[in-house]
Amino acid sequence: MEKIILENTAKRYAKEWIFRNLSYTFEKNKSYVILGSNGSGKSTLLKVIASVLTPTKGKLSYIKNGDTILNEDLYKYISLSAPYMELPEEFTLSEVIDFHLNFKSFYNEIDKNKFIEICYLENAKDKIVRNFSSGMKQRLKLGLSIISKSDTLFLDEPSSNLDEKGINWYKDLILKYKNNRIVVVCSNNIKSEFFFCNNTIQIEDYKTKK
Repeated sequence: MEKIILENTAKRYAKEWIFRNLSYTFEKNKSYVILGSNGSGKSTLLKVIASVLTPTKGKLSYIKNGDTILNEDLYKYISLSAPYMELPEEFTLSEVIDFHLNFKSFYNEIDKNKFIEICYLENAKDKIVRNFSSGMKQRLKLGLSIISKSDTLFLDEPSSNLDEKGINWYKDLILKYKNNRIVVVCSNNIKSEFFFCNNTIQIEDYKTKK
C-alpha cells in the first residue's frame, strides 16, 4: 500500500465531535504518531484510519499500485495492536499462532518456533493465553502485528503493560520491521513508543475546526 488518504474526515459520537475536517495523506516508508491527552480521541482516529470504524463524514482511500483497495480486502494489508484488542484466551499460544498464520505470514519466513523465541515466550508454548501475564499478552499482540507481513501497521499505546526490558524489546523489534510500511502509533506522549516517528498529528488540532 502506497498511501492512505483522508479527505475532510470527521467522527462524532452522539453530539460530540471527536475530530473533524481532517485531511491527511499517510505514505509508505513513513512513520506517524498521533498525540493527545487521555480521552482526546487518539484511539478513535486510529480506528478510523485502520478502517475499524467508519467516519461520520469524509472519505478514506487506500491506494496500492495506483488502485483503490476494496474494503473487503483491507484485512490483508493491515496489522493492529491495541489494549482493547482481545486475544482468543481459550487457545494455547501455539494455537493462537497457528490460527493467525491462516491469515498472514511472518517476515523472513519466520516459523512458529522462531516467533515464540523472538517474543520470549518459549516456556509458554502450550500455556492457555488466559493464564498469561499482562506483559506476555502485550508481547504476543505486538509480535503478531509487527512481525506479520502487512503494508500498514497500527500500534495503540504499544508500551502498555511492558516493563523496561519489554520496552527495549519493542524498540528493537519496531526498528527491524518498520521499513516498507505505513506505521501509525497512538501515544500519551511516551517517547519510547514513537521515538522512530518523524511525523506528528495532534488530535486537539482537529477538535474545533468548522
